[in-house]
Amino acid sequence: MSADHLRNVAIIAHVDHGKTTLVDQLLYQSGMFRNEDLDKLAGGQHGLVMDSNDLERERGITILAKNCAVAYTTPDGEKYKINLIDTPGHADFGGEVERVLKMADGVLLVVDAFEGPMPQTRFVLGKALEHKLKPVVVVNKIDRPDARPDDVVNEVFDLLVELEADDESLDFPVIYASAKEGWASRDVDERGENMKVLYDAIIEQVPAPSPEEADATAPPQMLVTSLDYSDYVGRIAIGRVFAGTLKPGMQVTVIDRAGKHTQQRILKTLQFSGLGRVDVDHVVAGDICAIVGLDPIDIGNTIACAESPEALPVIEIDEPTLHMTFRVNDSPFAGREGQYVTSRQIAARLEKELRSNVALRVEQGETPEQFRVSGRGLMHIGVVIENMRREGFELAIGKPRVITKEVDGKTHEPVELLVVDCPSECQSSVMSLVGDRRAELLKMDAKAGTSGFAHMEFTIPARGLMGLRSRMLTATQGRAIMHHVLLRYEPLRGEIPGAERSQGVLISSEAGQVTAYALDALYDRGFFFVSPGDQVYEGQVIGEHNRENDLVVNAVKGKKLSNVRASGKDDAAQVRPARKMSLEACLEYIDEDELVEVTPESIRIRKKLIKESDRRRDQRRAKSLAEA
Repeated sequence: MSADHLRNVAIIAHVDHGKTTLVDQLLYQSGMFRNEDLDKLAGGQHGLVMDSNDLERERGITILAKNCAVAYTTPDGEKYKINLIDTPGHADFGGEVERVLKMADGVLLVVDAFEGPMPQTRFVLGKALEHKLKPVVVVNKIDRPDARPDDVVNEVFDLLVELEADDESLDFPVIYASAKEGWASRDVDERGENMKVLYDAIIEQVPAPSPEEADATAPPQMLVTSLDYSDYVGRIAIGRVFAGTLKPGMQVTVIDRAGKHTQQRILKTLQFSGLGRVDVDHVVAGDICAIVGLDPIDIGNTIACAESPEALPVIEIDEPTLHMTFRVNDSPFAGREGQYVTSRQIAARLEKELRSNVALRVEQGETPEQFRVSGRGLMHIGVVIENMRREGFELAIGKPRVITKEVDGKTHEPVELLVVDCPSECQSSVMSLVGDRRAELLKMDAKAGTSGFAHMEFTIPARGLMGLRSRMLTATQGRAIMHHVLLRYEPLRGEIPGAERSQGVLISSEAGQVTAYALDALYDRGFFFVSPGDQVYEGQVIGEHNRENDLVVNAVKGKKLSNVRASGKDDAAQVRPARKMSLEACLEYIDEDELVEVTPESIRIRKKLIKESDRRRDQRRAKSLAEA
């Protein structure tokens, strides 16, 4: 495929389901797949053909960047190959975005016809503009009855101005589409027949690889931006060829991030076709391809000419903003549910994660059984933990902490842009809640296209976001919608009293099975995280106290068998429904002296020190040190 007929375009969006449905339609209308084939590939979940990871389908978000290729023939008979790169829309997965945008020449910005650009859109679009990618705006879901396309286009323009886009980017083309119904149009009032308009916009607006880059006779250069693995051939390097031609059997030099050179031989060259890969006898400059047979090979490496190797610029990745401690699980239930429980196994798994998760950092902790893991945000590290527990790992996680840095002798902390949409009657509650967390109001107005909803934008320290979501939902009866994205580093804004947990916890004093009789007796003490029949151990956090102090309780106490007269009281036992929290919610909830115990079957909260006597001794020691 010549460079003139090749287009590499990234697709960015905050609404992932709409984006993947758009990719579905581009694949289907190119004639490469039937609808039933795509539905089968998506596991019966229509519109999720690109979100192949189980966790992505469960959460409804894109976590891993992926790419596919579409073959399109114009009415004049010209054949084009369009490489589509699907990027995550959440800022926590920014490492995925940064490494794959190097492969693109343009970008499709997909925005909802009602919601418009969201805070996460700002992050990904900013990265695209840094790579000088010209946007093509796709206003999707134009068939919605509450669609407001003109306002959305104006909001996109304002966002580009805020991101200091150049004049060429500000003169963006607009495509109005309904990916669900399979049509696109350049006129907001005109319904299209198919996606031809979008194909044509990609061909017209996204530039082909430059003539210098497309020189097939130049010394080969390819940047590895992703890795795959096969049990048969080992590692598969995926990336873009920036110069020359690569062929099977060719001797090449692999240059790693540290500048080390290794001589290796290519076994196979693969091109993307649809959702799969096909063997080809060569790949040329400008194409996105996969190379088999190179090992060792890592993300950010350059595959270069064997005679005169020259490295491509290393992919720049933003630094992590949050860290937490992974440690070996030492609870009384350790080893019951997990297959991999030792520090050696956890260390090997984290090392494997570092090969593909370029935004993650892992350091040795205070002891050989602890690891300090740093990432972009709570969701970023939470996905790593979730994948580990599904693979059979068992571990304990400490409280998340933001990463500060020194700038000109002053301590700076990450500050995020927080956007909240809530009913107008909840506005004062929201402002009071975030105001206690050192937030500063930037903008407040009525949300366009809705009645009775307020739109507010704040800057808030990342520390202030810990535990904010659950309190926000409580304060607004679950009607608030909040998004946040990293903005910049600023000097510390001082203590945040509202960020710490205001309530104490209920701690189990005994090991055994929780009984309804015991929970009934403790009904007025608070809310519980466990239900009758659950197994608990001493030191496990089983609920939230309704006061500030922690309280040790016996939740496994049973009724004495001699109590015949009260035999019918069990039927009237008052037991509140257990409060079930997700992994991220548990990580936000815990205090400094607590851990989240993660196993393949359970997520529990526990105290670091299991015995009550040990906790009291530790408190006395801390008090004496503070007085000294």
